[in-house]
Amino acid sequence: MLPMVVPLSLLGPPVLLLMQLLLPFTSAFFPNIWSLLAAPSSITHQDLTEEAALNVTLQLFLEQPPPGRPPLRLEDFLGHTLLADDLFAAYFGPGSPSRRFRAALGEVSRANAAQDFLPMSRNDPDLHFDAERLGQGRMRLVGALRETLVAARALDHTLARQRLGAALHALQDFYSHSNWVELGEQQPHPHLLWPRQKFQSLAQVGDPTCSDCEELSCPGNLLGFPLLTSGYFGTHPPKPPGKCSHGGHFDPSSSQHPRGGINKDSASPGFSPHHMLHNQAAKLAFLASIQAFNLLRNRLGDRGFSRLLDITPASSLSFVLDTTGSMGEEINAAKIQARHIVEQRRGSPMEPLHYVLVPFHDPGFGPVFTTSDPESFWKQLNELHALGGGDEPEMCLSALELALLHTPPLSDIFVFTDASPKDALLTNRVESLAQEQRCRVTFLVTEDPSRVQGRARREVLSPLRFEPYEAVALASGGEVIFTKDQHIQDVAAIVEESMADLVTLPLEPPSMAPGRSHTFSVDGLLQKLTVRVHGQISSFWISNPAGVSQGQEEGEGPLGHTHRFGQFWLVTMNEPPQTGTWEIQVTAEGTPRVRVQAQTSLDFLFHFGIPMEDVPHPGLYPLTQPVAGLQTQLLVEVTGPGFRGSPGESRPHFSHVVLRGVPEGAELGRVPLEPLGPPERGLLSASLPPTLLSTPRPFSLELVGQDRGRQGLHRAAPQPCTVLPVLLELSGPSGFLAPGSKAPLSLHIASFSGPQDLDLRTSVNPSFAVTSNLSRVRLGQNESAWGRLWLEVPDSAALDSVVMVTVTAVGGEASTVPPTHAFLRLLVLAPAPQDQLVPAHSTGPALTTASPTFGPSTLVTQDRAGGGMVGNSWWGTVGWVLFLLGLATY
Repeated sequence: MLPMVVPLSLLGPPVLLLMQLLLPFTSAFFPNIWSLLAAPSSITHQDLTEEAALNVTLQLFLEQPPPGRPPLRLEDFLGHTLLADDLFAAYFGPGSPSRRFRAALGEVSRANAAQDFLPMSRNDPDLHFDAERLGQGRMRLVGALRETLVAARALDHTLARQRLGAALHALQDFYSHSNWVELGEQQPHPHLLWPRQKFQSLAQVGDPTCSDCEELSCPGNLLGFPLLTSGYFGTHPPKPPGKCSHGGHFDPSSSQHPRGGINKDSASPGFSPHHMLHNQAAKLAFLASIQAFNLLRNRLGDRGFSRLLDITPASSLSFVLDTTGSMGEEINAAKIQARHIVEQRRGSPMEPLHYVLVPFHDPGFGPVFTTSDPESFWKQLNELHALGGGDEPEMCLSALELALLHTPPLSDIFVFTDASPKDALLTNRVESLAQEQRCRVTFLVTEDPSRVQGRARREVLSPLRFEPYEAVALASGGEVIFTKDQHIQDVAAIVEESMADLVTLPLEPPSMAPGRSHTFSVDGLLQKLTVRVHGQISSFWISNPAGVSQGQEEGEGPLGHTHRFGQFWLVTMNEPPQTGTWEIQVTAEGTPRVRVQAQTSLDFLFHFGIPMEDVPHPGLYPLTQPVAGLQTQLLVEVTGPGFRGSPGESRPHFSHVVLRGVPEGAELGRVPLEPLGPPERGLLSASLPPTLLSTPRPFSLELVGQDRGRQGLHRAAPQPCTVLPVLLELSGPSGFLAPGSKAPLSLHIASFSGPQDLDLRTSVNPSFAVTSNLSRVRLGQNESAWGRLWLEVPDSAALDSVVMVTVTAVGGEASTVPPTHAFLRLLVLAPAPQDQLVPAHSTGPALTTASPTFGPSTLVTQDRAGGGMVGNSWWGTVGWVLFLLGLATY
């Protein structure tokens, strides 16, 4: 791989303000690929993390032959850059999507990079192995790995990935910040991950460690001694006489005698006085990261480890079910679909690794049931019956929020109900959580006026009562499908269809209107094209690029087969679908609903960030959503083997991104996409236009380009995005929550677009007490405020459980500014011996030992309502996997 070369846009005042808010820093390996603008040819935390995960995944695939397929051969990967798409195609079969796996790696990498930005972690020397706090650093590292294990076993893989990223950051920093490399060591430290062994030969407070160096490059400034040390950064804690500094432009301690420093964070002498040892430090950090991944694999078993990193092409299965007395048909439909999915996919690569079930009624909801065992899920689902009744409305959004908290990212959630929500005040928070999780929510609503039994209504209900469902569906990229009891079993078949990793094709114009013609583009990488039409439909027709059309009549037609279930039509097109521009027109009373979907070998992931240049950690500061007035980069990661094509073929490529308003679909701008790094990584970036970022609003992303046949190529993001009115950040302690403790949380809010007068509200799930010193804030443009919250963990708090803290910034009654939410996951854990990670028989790493496979996991949680580095020739190649397999040593 080669260093990326891409121009960095000039930073405006809001970004400079954000830099000031983030300073001062401790330093580390640079965070992510954006860092290479400042230090080309350096190896980043992102590189180390993702390459190590790919190597361990290959090891897992080599040791566990795929069922029904020939085993993988190591020689097929030697000398090649390891790519997730290639691994998945070789193991699961051609075309198997690696999107969720790559998204999970992105979560870990961004959590790793965030350690350099978050206020509770960036200045803590224990989390970066600075200031000779090596013993303390190891305790925190082992603690973060333990928290990863507990969160993974609790099936909260979002939190597990966050803690894994923090652990890997500290582990990698050890080799950059200490003098382990300078001591001539060629292997990772043997005791860093195995705390039963004591650190040996540590430099003491009174031991001088460095001589003075007034140059940028300081190759000989360490004194000749065999003691382990690390550099001091900044003034907290102050550097004692004779001690080494971290070094670099942004380290104030490096100007105090002895000057200079010893960090190996980058290949640039301006940032790293020991830059000449950067590659050696990166090599050991990479090998140590592999050790950490293998340790987790050993403790979780192959199935648990695969869940942690989503090493599967399959989606999870998540149901939210109304269990009131009128819901018998809907519950039966959910059972039929679940049973069909379990039976059809058992033992195949598409068998879900994660199942979630949340019942609700009135006034209760929950408990949430999560499991990796399909039989346990089926048993739990089969025990649900439509009992009792209650009047409409019901606690649907509370149950959906609970499901979102326990459903893996990039999943589909299906809600079965015949009632409107009683808890509509949760609408905006559920919208934000769905976007945070990138989960798509589909509501299957049975409204049958002829039904007179089961459901009572205490009052005349508004015809707009289902609008909260429409809002959540729109924000999550899902839909609301209204049907009747007699059709629910047929319509519910979309559950299995939606689990096939379909992409939704954008319509032009995007906003549906009866009687108006709409077009969509079909490229050569699409297959299994379907069109869904529902609403008060009178008629519709679909036409292919050759002008062949088909109407709404049931049965076989010239383009495909049409099924009708009441006012719901499903048209399955003949294979292969003709490439080019298709057309559809619908005549209906009211607004018809149309969704065009297909399977593809080409899709994309994306996230946002702020370029940080003149700081100790040049890189991209990750954001969940862009913020009004704040210069923001869009980073795109193209997924699927269709992106590369065969040798000698022209590549499909995306040239620009189209931004549209939601829901009206008006075009807000077109921005060119620039490549980042080597083409095989499929990384692209774009600067969001200031016009888009001038005001808070929802918007959609559509990537446009050409396939290898020069046909138009269109891919839309599965969910809309939102320009937030303020930057709202919530961070907690770097460790776990202990029962009976009071945990400090840090809150930061900043406005970059204009004056804001906001109330701050906090909720906790489960209902722990929380106090705050900041309940209301008035901000001018480019102003910020900091607050402190104290979370009281009761003595009765369940061990190994997850706590979600949500802070909402909302305007006054007359304000039109949409609320902004910040979510923080924390883990309740009992203090434990520091050697708990180590198996009883183990005294060190066992990289060549096959991992034991444990059985599936199941968890039931009661709800709060009581209702129940880019490198050189060695980097990125499979040569390193030889170390894992015992075939080579370094």
